[in-house]
Amino acid sequence: MANSKYRSNPLRHHPEAVELELIRNLFHGFVPSLVMTISFLSAGLVIVNRTGDSILLALVALGAFMSIARLVSARLIAPAIYANGTTVEQARTMERRFAMPYLGFALVLGLFGLRVLQLPYADAHMVVSALALAYCAGVAVGMGSRLWVAVPSMLLALGPVIVATIIHPDALYKLTGAVMAAILMSGIQSLRAKHERSAQDIGLRIAFSHLARKDALTALPNRIALQEWWEHHVESGDNQSLIAVHYLDLNDFKPVNDRHGHPVGDALLAAAGKRIARTIRDSDIVARLGGDEFAVIQYDIASPEEAAQLATRISDAIAQPFSIGALTLRISTGHGFVVARGKAEALDDLLGLADKALYASKQAGEISQYEAVEPIVRRVA
Repeated sequence: MANSKYRSNPLRHHPEAVELELIRNLFHGFVPSLVMTISFLSAGLVIVNRTGDSILLALVALGAFMSIARLVSARLIAPAIYANGTTVEQARTMERRFAMPYLGFALVLGLFGLRVLQLPYADAHMVVSALALAYCAGVAVGMGSRLWVAVPSMLLALGPVIVATIIHPDALYKLTGAVMAAILMSGIQSLRAKHERSAQDIGLRIAFSHLARKDALTALPNRIALQEWWEHHVESGDNQSLIAVHYLDLNDFKPVNDRHGHPVGDALLAAAGKRIARTIRDSDIVARLGGDEFAVIQYDIASPEEAAQLATRISDAIAQPFSIGALTLRISTGHGFVVARGKAEALDDLLGLADKALYASKQAGEISQYEAVEPIVRRVA
């Protein structure tokens, strides 16, 4: 059976693909986090020096540790989160590792603000209130793609400051607390709406990306997807095992299409594509190149004979009658293939050689393999 990644509807995996992109968006905010770290340490040290409070000193030290931990975590995780092949489960694990120091810093910031507001230093009160609000604004911009990180961070950082100002005996403090609470609640509401729009935008982008790589008629990968598959599986690795590239078309397809019309021809192409897909392994790929032409790539085969065996299976499968509506149709394939060693050749070159073998097969009336000197594997079909 064909690789499900390339045969099934890509939208089936759409929710996980969206979630993966949302998680990756968390790691765009390194510079704002660095600015926040510097701001917190600067303000914290000044306030500690002003007040001489040992609790504030401990909170500044803990906040410095948490903030540096989140910066280092972001730097270490980012390359892995953006790597090709990262699954959503792996991304969730990395996200949790990143979130722990992030939420920890938010809690420390909130406790720092709460402690400062318990001391009789009005100018310091203004600084910590501004710091907490600035932090929440940064969270909304940088962490909004993941609500489970963003919303608790905002509540932890600003919540204690709001409580401390509301319970303060001064009426202006109470008013300030009420205003900050209103800003926080409206900010969270806006963040939820922004998150929804962001998820929809990412979903549309992924959907269009998949559609651009899928043949609309057969639901098989198209030439773009075939090239990307080649780059991912062959060019990006160091595997020097044998790879077979098959090029085939459908004999007698044009007469069927002309006689019975395009709807029947389209249905026949789709049915033929499904049959070809059922003959290959999970590690292989079949793509429609256009018209009645298809390409198959076998990855990591043991010998050229394995490629010849697949060519025979495909030809036998296509030779079986097709039931299209009330019609029973019979067609055959012209089939050429070439076997190469790993990354020795470019995909377009191998497709060209397989196409030459296809032409030879039509002349000879049988499956043909391209014969050439190294690095193409030599073998007479």
